[in-house]
This record gives sequence, C-alpha cells and structure tokens, in this order.
Amino acid sequence: MRVAIVGATGAVGQELIKVLEERDFPVGELRLYASPRSAGKTLTFRGEAHTVEITPEGPIPADVVLASAGGGVSKKLAPLWSGEGAVVVDNSSAWRYDPEVPLVIPEINPEAARAHKGIIANPNCTTAILAVALWPLHQAFGATHVVVSTYQATSGAGAEGMRELLEETRNHLEGRPVGHQVFQHPIPFNVIPHIDAFQDNGYTREEMKVVWETRKIFGEPEMKISCTAVRIPTLRAHSEAATVLFERPVTPEAARAVLEAAPGVEVVDDPGQNRYPLPLTATGKWDVEVGRIRKNLAFDDALDFFVSGDQLLKGAALNAVQIAELLL
Repeated sequence: MRVAIVGATGAVGQELIKVLEERDFPVGELRLYASPRSAGKTLTFRGEAHTVEITPEGPIPADVVLASAGGGVSKKLAPLWSGEGAVVVDNSSAWRYDPEVPLVIPEINPEAARAHKGIIANPNCTTAILAVALWPLHQAFGATHVVVSTYQATSGAGAEGMRELLEETRNHLEGRPVGHQVFQHPIPFNVIPHIDAFQDNGYTREEMKVVWETRKIFGEPEMKISCTAVRIPTLRAHSEAATVLFERPVTPEAARAVLEAAPGVEVVDDPGQNRYPLPLTATGKWDVEVGRIRKNLAFDDALDFFVSGDQLLKGAALNAVQIAELLL
C-alpha cells in the first residue's frame, strides 16, 4: 500500500513509523508530511531515510493517510487529502463526533471501519485505553454505570509536554525556578486536575470525550459515564481507575477470566507479588495492562479495576495502524 503520515515529526507521527515497521505493514511507498518548519528533515523507515515534505492542501497520493496534525488542520484538509481515493485515519478530535464518520477501536467495532466515506476517526487516547478493558466486561455482564478517574502522562500534550516535564524537573532538582508553558501549572511533583477546556457542565472537554466516544464506539448512547481527568508527572503511559456497575451478577474471578481471553488486554493482577498495572511496565506495550480487579464495597454487582496503557501506542499510533490493517 501507498502510505502517508501527516504530522510525521511529532510524537505520534514518529510512533506511527515505528509501528508500521514493527508490525510489518505492507508499505510499498511511504510519504512523510509535516508543517513548513519541519519540512526537509529526514526520518528513517526500514533502514532508509525519507525526507519530510510540507503537508499538502489537496489530495495526497496514497491509499491510506495516517494523520496526526491537530484538529484544526484535519478539519480543514482531511476531506481534501482523501480526494483521490485515499482513506484518512485521523488521530485528532476533528471528526470523532461526526455521525457520518466511524470512530473505531479494532478490538471492539471493526465492522464500523468498513462503512467509511473517506475518513475514519481514531479515538482519544484516554477513551481507547479504558475501552479495550471495559468492552469485554460490558459484553459479558452489561455495564450500566462507569465512573473513571484518569492519571494521564505528559505525552498526551505531545513531545512538548514530555520535554517540559524533563526540563522543569531538572530545574526543580537543581534549585532553579520552575516554570510552565504547556500545562496550566508546573508539572514536576504535581498533579493537575485540568486537561483541555472546561465546559458549561463543570467537566473538561477531555473528560467529556470519554463519555461521548465510549458511547459511540460501544453503540450505547445512554450509558452512564462520568470522568475526572488528571495530568501527572509521567512520560507516556496513561492509567485509569474505574468503578463499573453491571446489570448482571459479576465476580472478580469471572471478570478476570473474561479479560484474560480478551484481545489487546494483559491481566497483571497479583497483589501478593506486588504485580499490578504500572505506567513503567505498560510503556512500550501494545496491550493494555489491567489489574486490581476487586468487588466494589459500595455497590452490588460492581467492580473496581485499574488500567495502564501506552498513550502513544494503543492510545494513538498503534490503534491507527490497526485500523489501516482492517482496510487491507
């Protein structure tokens, strides 16, 4: 296939290149695009250097376009990129809520990808990491209410977010003033309960993305979901603590068995040996770690569990390439 990556020099773009190579995706021709300030740089794919071009404002000569260039750019240009038959898999929020655009996690709703009209949306990273673990439980026991608190890595704000964590941590440790540009407050040794813009209902847009997107992907427009999204000083794996109420009886043992058979999930759940999901161990993994599976003490037929997943992989690049694999 002819493959193009838009936003190739960003954190997700560079992961897309790695994932295409590691999964041996059948790339016949690869074209890399980015903003004018990054044009001319070279990136390596399968041992060959590829020069980054300026993102076109018209059709892209490719079979599939993997786009991670931001919502504003994708909203304007994605219909043009697909103008000569390319399928755009877009990682931004620009098309996720369009009823005509499929929002796809291949482990959950692969059939939706086949209904595309030139654009397929990749979900928000927080949604994807939760949904891979929640979906098999929902299928088995019927989830009715979901309450989730997130612990989100700085990679969610791109390469600049990770850079700010490292630089400002160094400033703190060496006694220099600690500043912030990417985040609302200094991130070293801090947690910030604010990701994206606040909405009229008091939730942030990041929190509402989990609500809107999970409902759309699951085909459950009435599912009750509430989220609190928090930025923490880690590099690239998001974690989430979920409380889920089910319509059918459920036990931790039954849930564990379901998750152990689920695609995209690795059960890491042995507290006696201090084994549970961690950002450090989830980093670099294609699967999402799930553990701390236990009966909720406040509600009947409810479970608590903890999830960690690589924000740049299942939360972005890996899921996009998996969607492209569906198009094969």
